[in-house]
Amino acid sequence: MAYQSVFKRYELKYLLTTEQKEIILQAMAPYMELDQYGRTTIRNIYFDTDSYRLIRRSIEKPAYKEKLRIRSYKRATSDSQVFVELKKKYDSVVYKRRISLPEHTAMEWVTTHTRIKDSQIAHEIDYFINYYEGLHPTVYLSYEREAYYEKSGGDFRVTFDDNILCRTEDLSLTSHAYGTPILEEGKVLMELKCAGGLPLWMVHTLSENGIYKTSFSKYGTAYTQLIYPTLKR
Repeated sequence: MAYQSVFKRYELKYLLTTEQKEIILQAMAPYMELDQYGRTTIRNIYFDTDSYRLIRRSIEKPAYKEKLRIRSYKRATSDSQVFVELKKKYDSVVYKRRISLPEHTAMEWVTTHTRIKDSQIAHEIDYFINYYEGLHPTVYLSYEREAYYEKSGGDFRVTFDDNILCRTEDLSLTSHAYGTPILEEGKVLMELKCAGGLPLWMVHTLSENGIYKTSFSKYGTAYTQLIYPTLKR
């Protein structure tokens, strides 16, 4: 199956109550449609150094930041196709490069630095792996996602994530989704993804209901809530 391997877009985040989510869904109804996968559980393994160099820098909110993860859209087996994703953000624009590989090959690539593919994206990921020496799995993050796309065929997308769970052990995409919740009960993370400006109907909906953009990193929150308190002991 063909998949999109390169992304360049803005990603705007909003922490909603369940009531605000319903308001947004009602406003979206004439324009947006739930994608073919419906509600899915997304699983991620994030990689970092022993000193958590990547996430510590990201939390400082620099103009440029980057991270590496392996993602699956279902519980994986060793032969399941997963995505190795290099995600960068510069001047509010998100750039993502990804490659699909069997789970065991993906994990071996990142943890042993063994080159497995010859492509431009693979070379970028290889450079990242070699630059940040000693990368290893640090956090498992899963969440339930509903993703919507424009009925008109445009590039605007809306996702709602809840039941965000994280853990620092059993770092495998082949395991069950479980962990410590990192969102307040009754909260939903909405992300608006677009190449340019937001549709006017969405701008009006946000403004009329006092819904404002926030800064929220799933890995960053996992670090501050789970990892950093442990490091201080």
